[in-house]
Amino acid sequence: MRKGPLFALASATLLASSLTSCGDDPGGGSAGNEGEKKPKIGVILPDSKSSDRWETADRTYLAAAFEKAGVEYDIQNAQGDKQAFQTIADQMITSGVSVLVIVNLDSGTGKAVLEKAKSQGVATIDYDRLTLGGSAQYYVSFDNVEVGRLQGEGLVTCLAAKKAEKPVVAELGGSPTDNNAKLFAEGYDGVLAPRYASGEYTKGPHQSVPDWDNAQAGTIFEQMLTKEPGIDGVLAANDGLGNAAIAILRKQNRNGEVPVTGQDATVQGLQNILAGDQCMTVYKAVKKEADATAELAVSLAKGEKAETNATVEDPEGKREVPAVLETPVAVFEDNVKDVVEDGYVTAAELCTGKYAALCEKAGIR
Repeated sequence: MRKGPLFALASATLLASSLTSCGDDPGGGSAGNEGEKKPKIGVILPDSKSSDRWETADRTYLAAAFEKAGVEYDIQNAQGDKQAFQTIADQMITSGVSVLVIVNLDSGTGKAVLEKAKSQGVATIDYDRLTLGGSAQYYVSFDNVEVGRLQGEGLVTCLAAKKAEKPVVAELGGSPTDNNAKLFAEGYDGVLAPRYASGEYTKGPHQSVPDWDNAQAGTIFEQMLTKEPGIDGVLAANDGLGNAAIAILRKQNRNGEVPVTGQDATVQGLQNILAGDQCMTVYKAVKKEADATAELAVSLAKGEKAETNATVEDPEGKREVPAVLETPVAVFEDNVKDVVEDGYVTAAELCTGKYAALCEKAGIR
């Protein structure tokens, strides 16, 4: 199992100069020198259905970062609706945002919104998901191939503990319209494909889940089990998809018997790990992602060039996009407490009901 505190994560210093708040405006700060235009940042989140993180973590950390930077901001959620996504973008551009930050629902919709913002002189940042063929000036996310690699290695670790011989592995991939899902798959396939090729593992049914929809994931996995009842492990691309698979396994009294992966370190995912129903998850320190985005956005609003720590290739746009990529961490039962100590979730929300005793056992108080 992977151990070690999450505080040991290395994070690149993004800007040489620090940002200081110039006022105490509860709406997000005030202007600096009199007559100077106050930066205003617009953020469009994708939904609240695919993962709890967008509302419980990203919104909270982004708002805190913008307030600390002393800028106005408007954070809205498109709730999976492409038309609403475009309407929100139009409203934000009309309202005079200096920078537009988006988490696209798909690259087509994202590209159209980015192009319109660019035509109106609004700077843009892709947050968490790269818009293929888009025009965002910066991209802020995690090393998503590494996320997938951690998932693949995590499943290998948990299957070894089960001593399964030539285990049948099913894969529940993320949305086919999400570039991140392709990167996750690149990571975990890099771990699993050689094992399939050598005969060490048996490749079972695998399918992408449209829009990361958890209900569809449950239906898809139930069909997988009907087709291949002997599934020994499930590579699920996030905690929501993992929980959908666990719910089906629970119906057959096989939860805990079949290792399931995840991602996002949601409360539900961590509880599943403590209960022994989920093998592992991947923790992404969203606060670092949000802080980096705020720094880049303020720099763009001021017409300054910001420092980044990476570039990523946009194969459709045939360009290299300056990026800030943070480092993900694998979480197993023995280091769930590190996620709590990092402040991402609280013991109060994690250790409810039957999970109180499990938290105590895991050293979470």
